[in-house]
Amino acid sequence: MSEFSPRIEAFLAEFRSRQEEFKNLSEQVFDLLRHALDGQGIEINTIECRVKSEKSFVVKLGHKGEKYHKLEDITDLVGLRVVTYYTDDVDKVAAIVKNLFTVDWEKSVDKRKRQLDSFGYLSLHYICRLREGSWPFEIQMRTALQHVWSAVEHDIGYKGDVKLPPEYQRQFSRLAGMLELADVEFSRLRTTMADYRRHVRALVKSGRLDEVPLSTDSFKSYLELRPFERLNRRIAAINQAELYPSSPLPFMPLLESFKLETIGDVHNFIEENTEDACQLAISALAMTDLDILSDTIGLQNLCFVHVLKQGMGRVGVKYIYDVINGEQESNFVLADIIVKQASSLPFMLKISNSDVK
Repeated sequence: MSEFSPRIEAFLAEFRSRQEEFKNLSEQVFDLLRHALDGQGIEINTIECRVKSEKSFVVKLGHKGEKYHKLEDITDLVGLRVVTYYTDDVDKVAAIVKNLFTVDWEKSVDKRKRQLDSFGYLSLHYICRLREGSWPFEIQMRTALQHVWSAVEHDIGYKGDVKLPPEYQRQFSRLAGMLELADVEFSRLRTTMADYRRHVRALVKSGRLDEVPLSTDSFKSYLELRPFERLNRRIAAINQAELYPSSPLPFMPLLESFKLETIGDVHNFIEENTEDACQLAISALAMTDLDILSDTIGLQNLCFVHVLKQGMGRVGVKYIYDVINGEQESNFVLADIIVKQASSLPFMLKISNSDVK
């Protein structure tokens, strides 16, 4: 004899018969949503899909079976969860979901507006269909911190049947408040940093380079002006070489070690050393047949010239190789070659003459 009522048995039989349909639906919705999120450039922590297990299905019927008249009334048999890094991205995901699917607004819940006592449950739940009349599915949207807190609450049993003493409830409330504040502040910090980057780009484009502190972000903005292009082309012309793209960002520690504090300092560094860097490149390449060069060749030669002008010799040149190639003894061999190639150039002769005086 069955342990379930005939009504639940009928639900269970239909649930089992639709397993393949539910699996296909979950995969289809996942693919559509993943593609749409990627297309909008929204960075997601995780996106998960699942079909409710038979055990969970039976438990749900046991708790709330009387409210369901047909299997379709159980709207979370197919479920997806999208976890974002920032609170404002939850609303962006929600907008995409709204455009992709038909949302049942009467059954959807924004728990951020209704749940006042539990940070972990401040998620957005949409009940959706691919189109009118198709099978419903649920999409939950929340932040990573909300997701972690929800899992912690579940693991510890905060929402269990045993009533916690007031001091434990206060402890949970304090921790939840800290996480909720962190969630809000992370989003605010991202907005502030985005505004700062726009401000930096505007300063760079307007030529107010002395007002822009040197940082990875400001250097990236400066690179949009292609400050090394003219020198690179002059060096490439020595052997009619091709230039292949390479990131100048590994040179950032070198520029900072040269005490360049603003983008204006970097600009002046380029202007002051360009001719000597070009002469060093001629000395190095003229007797070779190299016809493919990295487009960091100009910046590299600028750095060589700078340390040589500072009287740092082979130690300074090796330091440059250590930074961009990794520290190794063979860098001394490369450094000796550069020092020899530079030894007869005008800027080195000036240094020698001034030392004599």
